[in-house]
Amino acid sequence: MTIPTATTPKPAINRTWVLIVLTLVYTFNHVDRQILITVIEPVKAEFGLSDKQIGWLTGLAFAAFYATLGIPVAMWADRGNRRNIISLALTVWSGMTALTGFAQNFWHLLLARIGVGVGEAGGTPPATSMIADLYPPQQRAFALGVYTTGIGFGIMIGYILGAFVYDQFGWRAAFFAAGIPGLLLALVVRFTVPEPVRGFADARETTEDEDAPKFTETLKFMLSQQSYILLLLGCLMICISANAFVAFTSSYLQRTFDVTVSEVSLPLGLLIGGVGGAGAMILGAVCDKLSANDLRWRPWMIAACSAVALPFAWMMLSARSVEMAYVWNLVPSFVGLIYASIAYTATQELVKVRMRSVAAAFTLFSLTLIGIGGGPVIAGTVSDMFLAAGHAAPLASALKVILGFNAASIILLVLAGFKYRDDAIRAAA
Repeated sequence: MTIPTATTPKPAINRTWVLIVLTLVYTFNHVDRQILITVIEPVKAEFGLSDKQIGWLTGLAFAAFYATLGIPVAMWADRGNRRNIISLALTVWSGMTALTGFAQNFWHLLLARIGVGVGEAGGTPPATSMIADLYPPQQRAFALGVYTTGIGFGIMIGYILGAFVYDQFGWRAAFFAAGIPGLLLALVVRFTVPEPVRGFADARETTEDEDAPKFTETLKFMLSQQSYILLLLGCLMICISANAFVAFTSSYLQRTFDVTVSEVSLPLGLLIGGVGGAGAMILGAVCDKLSANDLRWRPWMIAACSAVALPFAWMMLSARSVEMAYVWNLVPSFVGLIYASIAYTATQELVKVRMRSVAAAFTLFSLTLIGIGGGPVIAGTVSDMFLAAGHAAPLASALKVILGFNAASIILLVLAGFKYRDDAIRAAA
């Protein structure tokens, strides 16, 4: 067992700074994703794209590489310096975002988004592993909730920054504005963030030369945890729906209510980013409080939020004015990010210490490939089908179909709760 020395960073002193910087990295992660969604309507008009092609650009082209490379990067993170991996990954995805501004056709956009996905594969698995080493179980959902606010803040900044730069300089400049600052943040990560002692917060530190389990061993252990399988399936259902809405809500509002990129970006940025970020922290703290007495509240919290959001999302798609659409979207925005933070919390609690980065990467692989990758493609394909059939509101109807995934998630997450407590004890043994 490793005993912290004078040269070992003390998590109690450094963890707040580490959490802030990692949250900023996650924010840039989502700024770089969101910037394309913000300006997608003018990009669509310039290149003559279909909704299915938009789904590929905002979903599967990015997600396939992001998800696939996440696992080998995580295996590296379970053995190497996680701080350095994050710094390198941030450099790659920020640079590729800036290069997107030079695209001349659909295929250039596709290659640039693949490059962003390659870089972002090195972000979340080592970051969630570091946070789990710095915060004990009773504080972990809150800490990962803070980290998850990077999704909301990134979406908010992506909407607002993208719309402002687009108005002033055009859509290409928006990609430069989103990508270049990330290169500077990569230096901050490399030279100011300490590498935590593995397992410190659980009082079960491991030695640095201790062998991490093989990928097959980690995967076998994860799949033997019934609560993990059910929780992952439930979160996959939510992720498909959430990312379809992230990709197409702005387009839906612009097409339905004849509003511009600038008019829709600030309200959506504040809703998804501001309200969603606040919800991730507040609900994360509530989940920690409930889970302190009963760990089954980890999955049950997500199930409750999914059930509450469902009717409000339907009403948003049925609104008669853009103002009422914003009002109905308040509740889905507030609860919309909590599934991600609790999914990562659960992943860290349902595996052994040296399995954490790979477990996070497998969770990320599944959520990314199926959720982030599939959600926009499914919604875009269904929208094109409704359009070909002469439907009056094809995109709105497609998003209503997508809400069926939310309904399925509730059942899976309720079932996950019944085995969660026993599986967490097994992982800690």
